Amino acid sequence: MWFLLVFLPLGMRLADAADSEWVHLPNKCEVCKYVAVELKSSFEETSRTREMIDTRYGFLDADKKQKKIKYTNSDIRLIEVTENLCERLLDYNLHKERAGSNRFAKGMSETFQTLHHLVHKGVKVVMDIPYELWNETSAEVADMKKQCDVMMEEFEDVIEDWYRHHQQDDLTDFLCAKHVLKGHDQSCLSEKWSGKKGDPGPSSGKKKNKKGEKKKSKKVAKDSTGERNNGAIPEKLKALETQIPQSRPSDEL
Repeated sequence: MWFLLVFLPLGMRLADAADSEWVHLPNKCEVCKYVAVELKSSFEETSRTREMIDTRYGFLDADKKQKKIKYTNSDIRLIEVTENLCERLLDYNLHKERAGSNRFAKGMSETFQTLHHLVHKGVKVVMDIPYELWNETSAEVADMKKQCDVMMEEFEDVIEDWYRHHQQDDLTDFLCAKHVLKGHDQSCLSEKWSGKKGDPGPSSGKKKNKKGEKKKSKKVAKDSTGERNNGAIPEKLKALETQIPQSRPSDEL
Protein backbone atom coordinates (compact mmCIF):
# COMPACT_ATOMS: atom_id res chain seq x y z
CA MET A 1 0.00 0.00 0.00
CA TRP A 2 1.35 3.41 -0.96
CA PHE A 3 0.82 6.44 1.25
CA LEU A 4 0.58 10.09 0.33
CA LEU A 5 0.69 12.50 3.26
CA VAL A 6 -0.98 15.83 2.61
CA PHE A 7 -1.16 18.24 5.53
CA LEU A 8 -3.13 21.32 4.54
CA PRO A 9 -5.74 23.32 6.47
CA LEU A 10 -8.59 21.92 4.40
CA GLY A 11 -10.71 21.02 7.39
CA MET A 12 -11.62 24.58 8.30
CA ARG A 13 -15.27 25.37 8.01
CA LEU A 14 -17.59 28.17 9.09
CA ALA A 15 -16.55 28.18 12.75
CA ASP A 16 -13.07 29.55 12.16
CA ALA A 17 -13.45 30.94 8.63
CA ALA A 18 -13.35 34.58 9.69
CA ASP A 19 -10.07 34.21 11.59
CA SER A 20 -8.18 32.32 8.91
CA GLU A 21 -6.03 33.74 6.14
CA TRP A 22 -6.66 30.52 4.22
CA VAL A 23 -10.33 31.36 3.71
CA HIS A 24 -11.09 34.26 1.36
CA LEU A 25 -14.79 34.99 1.54
CA PRO A 26 -16.49 36.25 -1.64
CA ASN A 27 -16.81 39.99 -2.09
CA LYS A 28 -19.97 41.82 -3.13
CA CYS A 29 -18.98 41.83 -6.79
CA GLU A 30 -18.48 38.06 -6.87
CA VAL A 31 -21.78 37.42 -5.11
CA CYS A 32 -23.76 39.66 -7.46
CA LYS A 33 -22.05 38.14 -10.49
CA TYR A 34 -23.23 34.63 -9.63
CA VAL A 35 -26.64 35.77 -8.45
CA ALA A 36 -27.09 37.24 -11.94
CA VAL A 37 -25.74 34.08 -13.57
CA GLU A 38 -28.25 31.91 -11.73
CA LEU A 39 -31.12 34.33 -12.34
CA LYS A 40 -30.38 34.20 -16.08
CA SER A 41 -30.19 30.43 -16.00
CA SER A 42 -33.41 30.06 -14.04
CA PHE A 43 -35.33 32.50 -16.25
CA GLU A 44 -34.05 30.61 -19.29
CA GLU A 45 -35.22 27.29 -17.85
CA THR A 46 -38.71 28.66 -17.18
CA SER A 47 -39.04 30.27 -20.62
CA ARG A 48 -39.55 26.97 -22.44
CA THR A 49 -43.25 26.59 -21.71
CA ARG A 50 -46.42 27.79 -23.41
CA GLU A 51 -48.49 27.38 -20.28
CA MET A 52 -51.30 29.87 -19.74
CA ILE A 53 -52.39 31.14 -16.33
CA ASP A 54 -56.13 31.42 -15.74
CA THR A 55 -56.83 34.69 -13.92
CA ARG A 56 -60.58 34.08 -13.60
CA TYR A 57 -61.56 33.68 -9.97
CA GLY A 58 -65.36 34.24 -9.89
CA PHE A 59 -68.56 32.94 -11.36
CA LEU A 60 -69.95 36.16 -12.80
CA ASP A 61 -69.98 36.71 -16.54
CA ALA A 62 -67.67 39.70 -16.12
CA ASP A 63 -65.12 37.48 -14.37
CA LYS A 64 -65.26 34.82 -17.08
CA LYS A 65 -64.38 37.37 -19.75
CA GLN A 66 -60.96 38.04 -18.22
CA LYS A 67 -58.15 36.83 -20.44
CA LYS A 68 -55.58 34.22 -19.57
CA ILE A 69 -51.97 35.35 -19.41
CA LYS A 70 -48.79 33.58 -20.42
CA TYR A 71 -46.83 31.94 -17.62
CA THR A 72 -43.66 33.57 -18.95
CA ASN A 73 -45.18 37.01 -18.26
CA SER A 74 -46.75 36.14 -14.93
CA ASP A 75 -45.95 37.03 -11.34
CA ILE A 76 -45.92 33.30 -10.59
CA ARG A 77 -42.83 32.81 -12.72
CA LEU A 78 -41.01 35.68 -11.02
CA ILE A 79 -41.83 34.28 -7.59
CA GLU A 80 -40.78 30.74 -8.49
CA VAL A 81 -37.46 31.93 -9.91
CA THR A 82 -36.51 34.18 -7.01
CA GLU A 83 -37.77 32.35 -3.92
CA ASN A 84 -35.12 29.58 -3.98
CA LEU A 85 -32.53 31.31 -6.13
CA CYS A 86 -29.81 31.37 -3.46
CA GLU A 87 -30.05 27.61 -2.92
CA ARG A 88 -28.66 27.17 -6.42
CA LEU A 89 -25.36 28.71 -5.29
CA LEU A 90 -24.77 25.68 -3.06
CA ASP A 91 -24.14 23.69 -6.26
CA TYR A 92 -20.90 25.61 -6.70
CA ASN A 93 -17.49 24.45 -5.52
CA LEU A 94 -14.32 26.33 -4.68
CA HIS A 95 -11.51 25.94 -7.23
CA LYS A 96 -8.53 27.42 -5.41
CA GLU A 97 -6.22 26.76 -8.33
CA ARG A 98 -8.11 29.50 -10.22
CA ALA A 99 -7.84 33.26 -9.76
CA GLY A 100 -10.46 35.89 -9.03
CA SER A 101 -14.15 35.18 -9.34
CA ASN A 102 -13.41 32.15 -11.53
CA ARG A 103 -12.59 30.22 -8.35
CA PHE A 104 -16.33 29.67 -7.99
CA ALA A 105 -17.68 27.11 -10.44
CA LYS A 106 -19.79 24.00 -10.63
CA GLY A 107 -18.01 20.68 -10.81
CA MET A 108 -15.07 19.21 -8.93
CA SER A 109 -11.90 21.27 -8.70
CA GLU A 110 -8.75 20.15 -10.50
CA THR A 111 -7.07 19.63 -7.13
CA PHE A 112 -9.69 17.22 -5.87
CA GLN A 113 -9.93 15.44 -9.21
CA THR A 114 -6.25 14.62 -8.77
CA LEU A 115 -6.69 13.47 -5.17
CA HIS A 116 -9.73 11.31 -5.95
CA HIS A 117 -7.85 9.76 -8.87
CA LEU A 118 -4.94 8.89 -6.59
CA VAL A 119 -7.33 7.27 -4.10
CA HIS A 120 -8.91 5.20 -6.87
CA LYS A 121 -5.41 4.11 -7.92
CA GLY A 122 -4.87 2.68 -4.46
CA VAL A 123 -2.76 5.48 -2.99
CA LYS A 124 -3.66 6.27 0.63
CA VAL A 125 -4.04 10.04 0.85
CA VAL A 126 -3.81 11.31 4.43
CA MET A 127 -5.27 14.75 5.08
CA ASP A 128 -6.46 16.64 8.15
CA ILE A 129 -10.09 15.87 7.27
CA PRO A 130 -11.56 12.42 6.62
CA TYR A 131 -12.33 11.33 3.07
CA GLU A 132 -16.10 11.40 3.62
CA LEU A 133 -15.92 15.15 4.39
CA TRP A 134 -14.09 16.09 1.19
CA ASN A 135 -17.41 16.95 -0.45
CA GLU A 136 -18.63 19.30 2.28
CA THR A 137 -19.69 22.80 1.24
CA SER A 138 -16.78 25.22 1.62
CA ALA A 139 -16.93 28.25 3.91
CA GLU A 140 -16.66 30.54 0.88
CA VAL A 141 -19.63 28.98 -0.92
CA ALA A 142 -21.72 28.96 2.26
CA ASP A 143 -20.96 32.65 2.77
CA MET A 144 -21.86 33.43 -0.83
CA LYS A 145 -25.28 31.85 -0.25
CA LYS A 146 -25.70 33.90 2.93
CA GLN A 147 -24.84 37.15 1.16
CA CYS A 148 -27.19 36.19 -1.65
CA ASP A 149 -30.13 35.94 0.76
CA VAL A 150 -29.50 39.51 1.93
CA MET A 151 -28.94 40.82 -1.59
CA MET A 152 -32.12 39.26 -2.99
CA GLU A 153 -34.18 40.88 -0.26
CA GLU A 154 -32.50 44.28 -0.57
CA PHE A 155 -32.76 44.47 -4.37
CA GLU A 156 -36.06 42.68 -4.83
CA ASP A 157 -37.64 45.76 -6.43
CA VAL A 158 -34.76 46.10 -8.90
CA ILE A 159 -35.13 42.50 -10.07
CA GLU A 160 -38.89 42.97 -10.42
CA ASP A 161 -38.35 46.17 -12.42
CA TRP A 162 -36.00 44.33 -14.79
CA TYR A 163 -38.52 41.49 -15.17
CA ARG A 164 -41.41 43.81 -16.03
CA HIS A 165 -39.75 46.57 -18.03
CA HIS A 166 -36.11 45.88 -18.95
CA GLN A 167 -35.69 42.27 -20.09
CA GLN A 168 -34.00 43.56 -23.22
CA ASP A 169 -31.11 44.71 -20.99
CA ASP A 170 -28.41 42.32 -19.80
CA LEU A 171 -29.30 41.28 -16.26
CA THR A 172 -25.72 41.38 -14.97
CA ASP A 173 -25.30 44.95 -16.18
CA PHE A 174 -28.73 46.07 -14.99
CA LEU A 175 -28.63 44.48 -11.54
CA CYS A 176 -24.94 44.54 -10.65
CA ALA A 177 -23.28 47.38 -12.57
CA LYS A 178 -26.17 49.86 -12.37
CA HIS A 179 -27.54 49.09 -8.91
CA VAL A 180 -25.81 46.66 -6.51
CA LEU A 181 -22.25 47.74 -7.36
CA LYS A 182 -22.91 51.35 -8.33
CA GLY A 183 -19.93 53.33 -7.07
CA HIS A 184 -18.10 50.15 -6.01
CA ASP A 185 -15.54 47.78 -7.51
CA GLN A 186 -16.99 46.01 -10.58
CA SER A 187 -13.83 44.40 -11.92
CA CYS A 188 -14.99 40.82 -11.37
CA LEU A 189 -17.87 41.30 -13.84
CA SER A 190 -15.41 41.36 -16.74
CA GLU A 191 -13.51 38.24 -15.65
CA LYS A 192 -14.08 35.37 -18.07
CA TRP A 193 -13.20 31.71 -17.65
CA SER A 194 -10.80 30.51 -20.34
CA GLY A 195 -9.51 27.28 -18.86
CA LYS A 196 -8.48 24.00 -20.40
CA LYS A 197 -10.87 22.14 -22.68
CA GLY A 198 -13.34 20.14 -20.64
CA ASP A 199 -12.85 22.11 -17.43
CA PRO A 200 -16.16 23.18 -15.89
CA GLY A 201 -16.64 26.93 -15.81
CA PRO A 202 -19.38 29.10 -14.33
CA SER A 203 -22.77 28.62 -15.92
CA SER A 204 -23.50 31.43 -18.37
CA GLY A 205 -27.25 31.13 -18.09
CA LYS A 206 -27.47 31.20 -21.88
CA LYS A 207 -29.37 28.75 -24.03
CA LYS A 208 -27.27 26.06 -25.66
CA ASN A 209 -27.93 25.85 -29.39
CA LYS A 210 -25.92 22.77 -30.32
CA LYS A 211 -26.95 19.27 -29.39
CA GLY A 212 -23.36 18.26 -28.87
CA GLU A 213 -22.82 21.04 -26.35
CA LYS A 214 -26.00 20.06 -24.52
CA LYS A 215 -24.95 16.42 -24.23
CA LYS A 216 -21.49 17.42 -23.09
CA SER A 217 -22.88 19.67 -20.35
CA LYS A 218 -25.11 16.86 -19.10
CA LYS A 219 -22.12 14.51 -18.94
CA VAL A 220 -20.08 17.02 -16.94
CA ALA A 221 -23.01 17.57 -14.56
CA LYS A 222 -23.44 13.82 -14.09
CA ASP A 223 -19.77 13.27 -13.34
CA SER A 224 -19.66 16.09 -10.79
CA THR A 225 -23.01 15.60 -9.01
CA GLY A 226 -22.84 16.02 -5.24
CA GLU A 227 -19.13 16.62 -5.07
CA ARG A 228 -18.23 19.80 -3.19
CA ASN A 229 -14.77 20.68 -2.06
CA ASN A 230 -12.20 23.33 -1.32
CA GLY A 231 -8.44 23.60 -0.91
CA ALA A 232 -5.36 23.73 -3.08
CA ILE A 233 -2.55 21.22 -3.52
CA PRO A 234 0.83 21.99 -5.10
CA GLU A 235 1.00 21.16 -8.79
CA LYS A 236 3.73 18.58 -8.19
CA LEU A 237 1.13 16.21 -6.69
CA LYS A 238 -0.19 15.59 -10.18
CA ALA A 239 3.08 13.92 -11.06
CA LEU A 240 2.58 11.32 -8.33
CA GLU A 241 0.18 9.39 -10.50
CA THR A 242 3.00 8.48 -12.85
CA GLN A 243 5.06 7.23 -9.88
CA ILE A 244 2.51 4.63 -8.79
CA PRO A 245 3.75 1.14 -9.71
CA GLN A 246 1.51 -0.97 -11.89
CA SER A 247 2.08 -4.08 -9.74
CA ARG A 248 2.72 -4.71 -6.05
CA PRO A 249 6.16 -5.56 -4.68
CA SER A 250 6.85 -9.27 -4.46
CA ASP A 251 6.95 -9.21 -0.64
CA GLU A 252 3.28 -8.19 -0.57
CA LEU A 253 2.10 -11.08 -2.72
